[in-house]
Amino acid sequence: MATTKATPGLADRVSLISMSATMKVSAEAARLKREGIDVVGFGAGEPDFPTPEHIKRAGIDAIHANFTKYTQTGGIPELKEAICERHAADYGTSYKPSECMVNVGGKHTIFNYTQVVLNPGDEVIIPVPYWVTYKDVVNYAGARCVFVETDEEAGFTFTAEMIERHITPRTKMVIVNSPSNPSGAVIDDEEFRQILRLTAERGIWLMTDECYDKFVYEGKPFSIAAEPGAKDNVLVVGSLSKTYSMTGWRIGFGLAPKPVIDAAQELQSHSTSNPVSIAQKAAIEALRGPQDEVGRMLEEYRRRRDYVVQRIRAIPGLKMAEPKGAFYAYPNVSAVFGRNGIHSSMDFCEQLLKKAHVAAVPGEAFGTDKHIRISYATSMKELERGLDRIEQFVRSLLE
Repeated sequence: MATTKATPGLADRVSLISMSATMKVSAEAARLKREGIDVVGFGAGEPDFPTPEHIKRAGIDAIHANFTKYTQTGGIPELKEAICERHAADYGTSYKPSECMVNVGGKHTIFNYTQVVLNPGDEVIIPVPYWVTYKDVVNYAGARCVFVETDEEAGFTFTAEMIERHITPRTKMVIVNSPSNPSGAVIDDEEFRQILRLTAERGIWLMTDECYDKFVYEGKPFSIAAEPGAKDNVLVVGSLSKTYSMTGWRIGFGLAPKPVIDAAQELQSHSTSNPVSIAQKAAIEALRGPQDEVGRMLEEYRRRRDYVVQRIRAIPGLKMAEPKGAFYAYPNVSAVFGRNGIHSSMDFCEQLLKKAHVAAVPGEAFGTDKHIRISYATSMKELERGLDRIEQFVRSLLE
């Protein structure tokens, strides 16, 4: 007699998360390239610069020294000290190693924070456009995203007043990403202080994502964590991925009150255990070694930014706020909606990839549907080729 088998199902919470849109675009572009198609990739936000030589040597030295075993879950003491020292030197903060932990990239830091401070039903205020991961990890924690529309004409900036209008008794966290992925917006220092005062007075966590902190085109990099009393309710997200072109090394860090760090380390002890031992040694060299390459990357990004802004604004129908930091352009492409079956940013990107062989990320992944994200963390040659194709594609739609 045949037996009937029932297939075990997935957990309900899996439906609360989705595949990262940027990773989807990169995967599809890679597939087309394997088929021999010449694709210009503006999708993933990954620096095209190599990891600086002195950092690579530190990783190689760690291998030769057999530093290849387990380490402390939250990172080795020397790396925690180096993180606190660098942050203090750059911003004037006063974190101790006990208020620091090392993670497997900045995304991992954000995941840990949301899991250890949010309860089901809590509300998290997130300005739009937002980085794709914020929404999913907040949902995964059982909390609710409360989105704040920003002013595109003002460069997607937002104010404490705009945030205050969305605060309720359930508000547990506000997330600020400055410079912003995807828009390149940078929050004014004084406005950031007002946001800190607002969240501190209401007993709300302020999570500041500083993953692009060194890539600011006007003024100096700023950390709200340096303000008096900020350490009580500020959660800092840091990463070496962009600053030192170490995306594959997977080293991020968190700076936060000790109870949060302790809880996050307990969580991490049951997920990834320690960050890669070799990458930790390389990270120490990145933080304590020469910083010249960071400045050189910034100047090259500035040159690319200026070129991209000029080219996009010259394309009929497209408009774009000038990025003030990071390495992304976020043009508004809604002028072509209704043409050739394009009714959304997803339609635009799908046709752009299929017909013009340019990979970009649809704005709907970031909470807006009139825009696309273009990463200019690639060579000028690729920028020229890709923007030529985008211009030709848009002009063909408007004919």
